[in-house]
Amino acid sequence: MQELGVVHTTIERADPHAVARLSALGVATVHEAMGRLGLMRPYIRPVYPGARLCGTAVTVLLQPGDNWMLHVAVEQVRPGDVVVAACTTESHDGFFGELLATSLRARGAVGLVIDGGCRDIADLERIDFPVFSAAIHARGTVKATPGSVNVPVVCANARVDPGDVVLADADGVVVVPAAKATEAAEAAERREANEEVKRRRLAAGELGLDIYQMRDDLRAHGLRYVD
Repeated sequence: MQELGVVHTTIERADPHAVARLSALGVATVHEAMGRLGLMRPYIRPVYPGARLCGTAVTVLLQPGDNWMLHVAVEQVRPGDVVVAACTTESHDGFFGELLATSLRARGAVGLVIDGGCRDIADLERIDFPVFSAAIHARGTVKATPGSVNVPVVCANARVDPGDVVLADADGVVVVPAAKATEAAEAAERREANEEVKRRRLAAGELGLDIYQMRDDLRAHGLRYVD
């Protein structure tokens, strides 16, 4: 059961060195390296082209049509954090805009992921504050009902605990549990190195059929070449 009306002021963030290593990698690579885990649903998209973020999660549980807890969360942000906001039920109102982005940036936040709506898109792009959201919606919100800050949330079908690593780029959003951040970084770096070798071989004209040794399996599945 979700906690309501609580702000946890002390959270254990992932190792900063692991966060820096993960920030150099892509969402798809990290997701695959973790055993294809941690992805948010694909409706969470960057609100402007080129948006990208990686940091430790300060989580927010919002009430529908109410952004009160985003203002509360600002106080809990440390440099390098990403605010991750879920809602008690589906709501696409414009919870977040340029003024809140300005406030978060002043605290050192590196972006926002929200399973809800966002507005002031042109301004967010102008100041280059990365936001990944479920919707773009001009309709504003109220400040009437408390939610919570720094509690476990489910954002777009992915569990996010305070302090987890959140990485987002054009391919989507992936969550890395804080306790597994170093392990995930190592696995993803190995995968990236392996892909670089394959990239060079493909660029030289080798076929994926041969690099991945597909021919025998295709033959076993009945594939025939006919002149």
